[in-house]
Formats: sequence, C-alpha cells, structure tokens
Amino acid sequence: MYTPELEKKYREEIVPALMKEFNYTTVMQVPRLRKIVINQGVGQAIADKKLLEFGLKEVTDIAGQKAVQTYSTKDISNFKLRRNMPIGIMVTLREERMFEFLQRLISVALPRIRDFKGIGAKFDGRGNYTLGITEQIIFPEIDLDKIAKIMGLQITFVTSARTDEEALALLKHFGLPFKTSKN
Repeated sequence: MYTPELEKKYREEIVPALMKEFNYTTVMQVPRLRKIVINQGVGQAIADKKLLEFGLKEVTDIAGQKAVQTYSTKDISNFKLRRNMPIGIMVTLREERMFEFLQRLISVALPRIRDFKGIGAKFDGRGNYTLGITEQIIFPEIDLDKIAKIMGLQITFVTSARTDEEALALLKHFGLPFKTSKN
C-alpha cells in the first residue's frame, strides 16, 4: 500500500522528536496535521464570471482534488454583492492528498517565491496556521500562458495541537521554512 513520504517521516521521525520535546507520555498526545484547506477569494467575480471558472480550474490543479465554489452569506450593497453569489473557491485536503500537497508546497512552490526569506510564524491561538500566498503562479501545475489574472490564495493548516508552540514545532519538523529572526 502506498504511503506518502511525509506521512512516513511523521510516524518515524516527527512523533518521537515531539514526544521527547514536549515530554508526552503516549503517542496519542502528539499533535498531528488534520487537514489543509486551500481558499481563494475571487471578489472580482461579481463583475467577471470567467474569473471564477479560471480560479476553480487553477485551485483544482494545485490541490489535485476538485475545488468547490463558496457563496456570499449577506447582501452588501457597497460591493454590489447579493446573498448566494459565488465569490470564492475552496478545497479541503486530508490523508494522502494532504501530505502530497504539503510535500509539493515545501519542496517546489515556496522556493519559487521571489526574494523568499521564510514565512511568518503567526498562529491563531488554537494551533492552526494560515499562510497567505500572493501569486498562484508559484505552483508548477499552473500554466503561465493560460492564467487570466494573478490572484492570491490562503492555505490553512489545521492541527490537533492544543497550543501554538506545539503546532509551530510540528510544522517546523515537517519542513515549513519559518523565519528565524524578526527583522
């Protein structure tokens, strides 16, 4: 049976390292990565519906799993927004696809960012981390000739960690390049 490389690394290297680092008594206390959610807001889709179709295809290609549209919940007249209008795209990755996406993100996509010095270490207080990417073209799955518009996306790492320190240690062990000093 196929097991992604990062999943093997988690079981064989990361779990023992975190058990030692945080003095856990059982393997079940060790935090794990539950899911990765990729989200793209396409606010310009109100005026141009084609952007939503292009974004849907791009996020599906990046994730390796079909993305779905998200819809507005309120009417906001200043933005010409009505309830239930499609305004975003999201996909939730779990299990093998999650580990494969994380591997591609760490080894291929993040090094392609221009002037990259690491990612910030700001967590939400519950052990989850959201990484904002300004250009979707850093992913090799995107064909530069076929992009309609350069758009950003958010990647949220949902962990079972109880504190931000545990989540930071977990994601560092996976290989996410966090900034070492605050400049």
